[in-house]
Parts: sequence; C-alpha cells; structure tokens
Amino acid sequence: MSTIPIFETVAALREQTGAWHGRGDRIVLVPTMGALHEGHLALIAHARTLGERVVASIFVNPTQFGPTEDFSRYPRTVEADLAALAQAGADAAYMPGADVMYPPGFSSRIEPGGPSEGLCGEVRPGHFSGVATVVTKLINQTRADVALFGEKDFQQLQVIRRVARDLDLPVSIAGMPTIREADGLALSSRNRYLNEAERSIAPRLHAVLAKAAERLAGGDMAAPVLADSIEALKASGFGPVQYFELRDTETLLPVSQLERPARLLTAAYLGTTRLIDNVAVLPKA
Repeated sequence: MSTIPIFETVAALREQTGAWHGRGDRIVLVPTMGALHEGHLALIAHARTLGERVVASIFVNPTQFGPTEDFSRYPRTVEADLAALAQAGADAAYMPGADVMYPPGFSSRIEPGGPSEGLCGEVRPGHFSGVATVVTKLINQTRADVALFGEKDFQQLQVIRRVARDLDLPVSIAGMPTIREADGLALSSRNRYLNEAERSIAPRLHAVLAKAAERLAGGDMAAPVLADSIEALKASGFGPVQYFELRDTETLLPVSQLERPARLLTAAYLGTTRLIDNVAVLPKA
C-alpha cells in the first residue's frame, strides 16, 4: 500500500501547498488521468528537477470525452497508480471527485482558439474546452509554479501554453519529449486496449511519421508526403486515419513546405483503439 499523501478536496490540498510555498518550495504539477505507465513516471522524475515538490493529479475528466468516446471504459488502476507515484518520488497525489471539480451549479468553461483549431480539435468537438477548463482548475487548485506535460499530446501542450499566456496564469508550462517503447510506439494508457496482432502493427505509426519527416527535411513538398503517409498507414492496417498533417510548431497553423521548425501530427484507429503521435521536423541547415 502506498504511503503517499492523498488529497481529495481543494481546501486540504491548498493547506499543504500553502505550507510548502511558505517554506519557499516550488510546486510542480503533473496532471494525469491515471492508468500510469513509464511515461508518466518519467514525467515525475523530470518534475523533480523543476521544483522542490511534485503533485500528481489523478482525475478522469468527463468533460474532455465525447458522447461516443471511451470515458466509461478508460482504465482506472488507482492502487497501482498510487504505489507507482510513491516509488517515483511524488510528494502528493491529488484525487478530486467529479463533485469537487464540477460541483452543483458549475456552468463556466474555457473555449480556446488558436492552436486548438483543426487536428483533434476538429475530430473531437469540445475536447479542448474540457482540457483547458480542467487544467486551469488544477493549476488554480494546486497553486502550482510549474505544470508539466508530455509532448505525445503536442496539440494539448500548445493549447495549454496559449491558455496560460492569454489568461495570465501565474504558472510556467513545461513539456517533455515523448517516451517510447523500444519499437517506437509512444507510451499511452490506451495501448492496453490493443490485442496482440494490433500491438505488432502499432509501431508503424511512428515509423511512417519518421519516414515522412525525413522526406520533408529533404525538401519534398508536404502534400504528396502526407498523402503517401496516409496510404502507408492504411496499408499497414490503420483506419480510419483521422489526420496526418504538417503544422507550425508554435502556432499549429498548416504548413505546405518546411521552412522553419514544424510538427508532423497524426491520429488513426487501429481496430477500436485511437492512437496519436507526432514528431518534430527541422529544416536541414
């Protein structure tokens, strides 16, 4: 059984974070939806280099799931998660219930624009409103100095950065490179949905991204590269491919030719499991 302190209310959490701030400690928030894997634990380890205290939240946020998405079956492994957080060196776990995050009468939401447009913002209507609202609440509830996110959800990271800037949130938003399996598959809680055959195909997602990035860096125009990549994914067994796009790193606006740092981002189904991934693409010097 984990011995990590667990906070379930805003008042109790703020009493602890207030005491830490009173001692001059910087607080780093690592928001999660649980079902933790090595990628999350790497985030905890990195968070320890950014501040003296690390708070990991565990909350499966209903407002970022669409009506046909996997909220009800999203994996929940609380005991294992708490043990993993304790072992990784987190100082506290924040586990609010839905009634704490969204009490009776709750009626306010953040509607982000800019980097939320297109990609997951198009195929998952309302998703980034749910993400922006819950992350803003978590930052305010913990009074974190830094909030740390993985780059696997790169659009999410850029949306949160934009929201924090636009709303003058007193927090630094930090990102960390994607953690991968040895075969290139990005670590994700949803990988456990894959059966054995699908798991053997899944690394093709990153392989196709890497090949496309190589072609783009070599000077190929985006349109044929993206079209070829979608066909390669379909031929490997993915489908539907929701998007495979080249976007500016900062603004996430579409890019037709590589002239400055960009990101290739994709979302595709493998069986009933939706996988996302992205890679950086840099012009050759």
